[in-house]
Amino acid sequence: MAPIKHHLSDSLLMAYSAGTLPEAFNLVIATHVSMCDECRARMESFDTVGGAVLESCDLVSLDAGSLEATLAMIAGAPVDRVRPATPCKGGIFPAPLRDYVGGDLESVRWKKLGGGVSQYLLDTSRDATVRLLHIPAGTAVPDHGHRGTELTLVLKGAFIDGNDRFARGDVEIADEDLQHTPIADVGEDCICLAATDARLKFSKLIPRMAQPFIGM
Repeated sequence: MAPIKHHLSDSLLMAYSAGTLPEAFNLVIATHVSMCDECRARMESFDTVGGAVLESCDLVSLDAGSLEATLAMIAGAPVDRVRPATPCKGGIFPAPLRDYVGGDLESVRWKKLGGGVSQYLLDTSRDATVRLLHIPAGTAVPDHGHRGTELTLVLKGAFIDGNDRFARGDVEIADEDLQHTPIADVGEDCICLAATDARLKFSKLIPRMAQPFIGM
């Protein structure tokens, strides 16, 4: 794999380490970190700092029944949605993503969105969404802006956004200031993992009309 050029920000890695991000973002970050030595090393340093801070905190006494209440909350938690991953050789999905999909690319149930683009929506908590996107080579994603944050991790192929090229392992961080039209690079279809915490702002009418049906 070529060297990764586009990395996660320190603020995202710190939030991931602190456990304050939505499940959808956690999945993208965990998948990227499993591919990227640089981001994994930075995340481990934040984990170390967080552990040192906890060790320096004063002890606080617990209320009577705290242990029983915690165990009851654990017992009442929703059943884990992650399906056991099927063994695969030579796949493109890193382990964190395989665990969610239940396998590799052959296990994905694509749903067509139009223009040759397909998606597969993954089951996570409702505070954000995460999906796999299959974009044919040379195809442009409809021009759009953002009402929140979008993380897009390339798993196969590449896409061009302005003057930047994002290839396997690269992650693009988009916010409310970015209006763009990503285009899958020629020569190979692009497969991405994308998480959003708000609906996109499409420029054209047809994508806006389709939003309630595609969940973007």
